[in-house]
Amino acid sequence: MSSSSQEQRLSDRVAQRIAFFAVPESVNFKTIQDENNPDFVVEVVTLFFEDSEKLLDGLTNSLEQPIVDFESVDAHVHQFKGSSSSIGAKRVQKACIAFRHYCEEQNVEGCIKCLQQLRHEYSLEKTKLEYMFQLERQILSAAGSIPM
Repeated sequence: MSSSSQEQRLSDRVAQRIAFFAVPESVNFKTIQDENNPDFVVEVVTLFFEDSEKLLDGLTNSLEQPIVDFESVDAHVHQFKGSSSSIGAKRVQKACIAFRHYCEEQNVEGCIKCLQQLRHEYSLEKTKLEYMFQLERQILSAAGSIPM
């Protein structure tokens, strides 16, 4: 099989998978890619993953306290909302909006339910993005190029 034929097959496969997993469309990662640092987008998203894990753990810990500091919980949820918005994770962002509502009401049980939903939405988003990056690595390792 020729290199261009293999590249086209991989490109088609990526397009199909991206459509299937509905990778965030509100952020075009290629527009923020830095030619001098080809791993820039991966690094930014990896930092999002790391920060998100810390925020989720911190929220869990805060909600397990006998007296919940709702102001602190809300500040962390607000931070999570902003970072998810910046990478186009709309479902994570929506979960944060609902979570903040329960923080305002100082409703522990509502916050716990929202935390579970937030974890779920974050997990889905992380899986989608990791898969997209994996497909891109496969294309590049086959001497292909990433479609714009």
